[in-house]
Amino acid sequence: MASVSGRPEEAGSHSTAPTGAKTFDTPGDYNLIGLWTLYQKEVRRFAKIPAQTVFAPIITTLIFLVVFSLALGGAGRTTAGMPFLEFVAPGLIMMAVVQNAFANTSSSLIIAKVQGTIVDLLMPPLGPGELVLGIVAGGVTRGIVVGVAVGLGMLPFVPMALPHPLAALAYLLLAATLLALLGTLGGLWAEKFDQTSMLTNFVVTPLSFLSGTFYAVDQLPEPFHLIALANPFFYMIDGLRFAFTGQAEGSIAFGFLFLLALNIACGWLAHRIVSSGYRLKS
Repeated sequence: MASVSGRPEEAGSHSTAPTGAKTFDTPGDYNLIGLWTLYQKEVRRFAKIPAQTVFAPIITTLIFLVVFSLALGGAGRTTAGMPFLEFVAPGLIMMAVVQNAFANTSSSLIIAKVQGTIVDLLMPPLGPGELVLGIVAGGVTRGIVVGVAVGLGMLPFVPMALPHPLAALAYLLLAATLLALLGTLGGLWAEKFDQTSMLTNFVVTPLSFLSGTFYAVDQLPEPFHLIALANPFFYMIDGLRFAFTGQAEGSIAFGFLFLLALNIACGWLAHRIVSSGYRLKS
């Protein structure tokens, strides 16, 4: 990525220090042009291969619907007082959002490390906060785009309304941002593709499947009910289900605050790790 700066004095700088000439982020000191360039680069990564990044999740979701409605008799079942397909649809949308947000940021960093192009992120005059924000924003964009595409793809098969659009927007943004931050942390930690795949297979996928996507957590016996309530993915899916159906198993306000706190904590941690140069400068 070319070195771009919104400040004339930095545009002429020849510093080669990691993370550019900036080691801090203060209000009024942001490189907005560089941040926008990094964001565009992250978006173009997934926009160049829409068959893999957008259309594949739609096909996967529709396969889930076929399995539930035909093979398992989901079309005639009810869960939590609503038709099963209407119950499961928001969860499938959220699963697509979080998995793609995580994949975008984690793959971006690990590919840059393996190919040796990580220097293209470290050399420009971008501070740690700008690096994290640009990478995370790209992941959030992919997650939201895929979520909207999956929802539109399901419309011919599942009747869906949206009585609480602001709740849908809030929970989609919180969920996509959290998973994009977790993908960033995973990409910073990982040194090879196997390690990012391990995070996907043993953390992201199990938590998303065990979050009440396909069943009501109120039906679980103890202690599994309490364990489900400790899963942040449950609040993501429950919040989006509330936005689509007006019904929720947990507290919408608590879920919002819980996810917000996790976002703040993960954002702070990602900023600290990038500032330290952990597994980036060596």
